[in-house]
Parts: sequence; C-alpha cells; structure tokens
Amino acid sequence: MKNKDENAKAYWRENVRYLVILLSIWFLVSYGAGIMFKDALNTIKIGGFKLGFWFAQQGSILVFVVLIFVYVRLMNKLDKKYGYDED
Repeated sequence: MKNKDENAKAYWRENVRYLVILLSIWFLVSYGAGIMFKDALNTIKIGGFKLGFWFAQQGSILVFVVLIFVYVRLMNKLDKKYGYDED
C-alpha cells in the first residue's frame, strides 16, 4: 500500500510542477509582454500592428491554447509513466 501512495504523491508532484511551469509561461506572455514590456515591444510591428498590442489582444490567448495542448501531451506521458493511462 505504501508503494501505491508514494507513486500517487510522485505523480501529483510532477503534475503540479507542470502546472506551475506552464502557468508561469502564460503569465509572462500575457502580463509581461502585454502590459509590462508593451512599450518596448511596440517598437516592433508585425502586419502593421505593434507587437505589444498584438500580445495584449491575441498573443496571450494563442499561447494559452498552445499550452493546453502541451499540458495534454505531458499528462498523457505522465499517465503512462505512473500506470494511470486508459490503455
């Protein structure tokens, strides 16, 4: 029984680590690029729009969607590693 509890704790620890890393990336992109570094990024234009504006309006949402897919992939690998996969 102890081995199963240790396995579950290790699984949860890795899961939380993934969440912290991915949410930190999203925070840096949405808050950092969209608000804090907006003025520096606005010197760069992409498609006629300032880069700071783009991150504030669309970039953080697109990064969040990509991070969801990354999380799903990481969790599938983690499930297989600890024997929680559905196969």
